Amino acid sequence: MQKRRYCVYNQTRESFLSLGVAVADTTMTRLKGLIGKLSLGLDEGLWIVPSRGVHTIGVLFPIDLIYLDDALKVIHVVESFPTFRVSPLITHATSVLELPTHTIYSSQTQPGDQLLICLGEEMESQLKMATTNLGLSS
Repeated sequence: MQKRRYCVYNQTRESFLSLGVAVADTTMTRLKGLIGKLSLGLDEGLWIVPSRGVHTIGVLFPIDLIYLDDALKVIHVVESFPTFRVSPLITHATSVLELPTHTIYSSQTQPGDQLLICLGEEMESQLKMATTNLGLSS
């Protein structure tokens, strides 16, 4: 059975951060994280739920970190977090996105931004609902 992949969209900046994020939501998947991968593709990532911080011990490449609260609002970002380190512990975070380096820069994501994370097939309807709620639809 193939793992489900999620899309990550920054509603504030109107940009996609990733189209292929896997979820690490069990003790084993959170513990393993990105260990064993040789690289992270441009549209790959890992959403660690729950999490207030991560480590890159055993990870062979730097990553961007985006800390989220329970409403998927960005509360902290770390660009190009190095290998073999323990990240800051952000007490208000409920999850952390691990993404390829330069994702934060290229999407201009910053604290306060609102993200939308859902399965690819749900993204279109979620975006339509969001624009309708903002009064942007015709």
